[in-house]
Amino acid sequence: MTTTNSQLGYIGTYTKGDSKGIYSFVLNHVEGNITDIKAVASLENPTYLTLSHDKKNLYSVAKDGQSGGLVSYSIGENGDLVPINRQFSDGASPCHVSIDRQKRYVFSANYHKGTVESYLLNHEDGSVQPTASIVKHEGSGPDPRQEKPHTHYAGLTPDEKYLAVVDLGIDTLITYKVFEKGTLTKANSLLLRAGSGPRHLTFHPNGKIAYLMTEFSSEVVVLNYDQEEGLFTEIQSISTLPADFKENSQGSAIHISADGRFVYAGNRGHNSIAVFGVNEETGELSFVEHTSTEGDWPRDFAIDPSGKYVVASNQESSNLVLFARDENTGKLTLLQSDIHVPHPVCVKFLGN
Repeated sequence: MTTTNSQLGYIGTYTKGDSKGIYSFVLNHVEGNITDIKAVASLENPTYLTLSHDKKNLYSVAKDGQSGGLVSYSIGENGDLVPINRQFSDGASPCHVSIDRQKRYVFSANYHKGTVESYLLNHEDGSVQPTASIVKHEGSGPDPRQEKPHTHYAGLTPDEKYLAVVDLGIDTLITYKVFEKGTLTKANSLLLRAGSGPRHLTFHPNGKIAYLMTEFSSEVVVLNYDQEEGLFTEIQSISTLPADFKENSQGSAIHISADGRFVYAGNRGHNSIAVFGVNEETGELSFVEHTSTEGDWPRDFAIDPSGKYVVASNQESSNLVLFARDENTGKLTLLQSDIHVPHPVCVKFLGN
């Protein structure tokens, strides 16, 4: 379990090949390595996970035959997962799940259905109640992959006044007001560059700036966030790829250091993490470096709670990669790349 010298983490996977479902691992801060990888939940395609802030529950997206939805677990003392309940419906499973700080709601984004869904939680045992609200998006985009809405991310703003929803299919960032019983009502929206394919979002610790990762155009879009109106406006757009790179690459995850000084963005195809420095006054980004992920198709990565390490997941080469992170320069140094986990997707630390 997590101690002063180690950190527990979880990996969501695609359950093809020999993948069993959700895996746990231990990051040893003293040795600077990852150990104790084990399967802790048998589940079909638990591709995205979220952890409650009290560290007692884990929630996963999942599918079961022709149905999909969310599964809730309690976290044991040794990090093992004990199933609580599940809420499934007909059709494809969600691709993203998030939770509020008080453990009142979970939210999911469904790529295939083009929907965002809210669920109430039982605060005592962490179980997921039936869907409280479902919003279906409409529209399309110019890219052939944008034939319909593809909701890819749904997470609360730092003040938890709004739910920010990123839709790759219609190039739009939409904010919803969340009401007491989980009802979602549209508040505002920002139309991004046509065909850019917005995918994921992360907020600066100051709560006033957000960074959006695009999948198709491989850019980080820097946004100002108006906390009163739930409105985003664009400040800057910066590529995550080298200017001379012309091969296929798709943007993946985006995360920010806890001190707000560095933003990290994943490139699937270029197989790298792009590192950017943050201007303290404006929030704008300046490029620092690209770091190879030592594998194929880096779907996600996470900065550990100490801020000293980054763990990345290479989906197609089935390996995790551990980097040391320089907290002053933001740069990453490879420590370990031969960590086998089958088809890893999502990386979460208990404590993040």
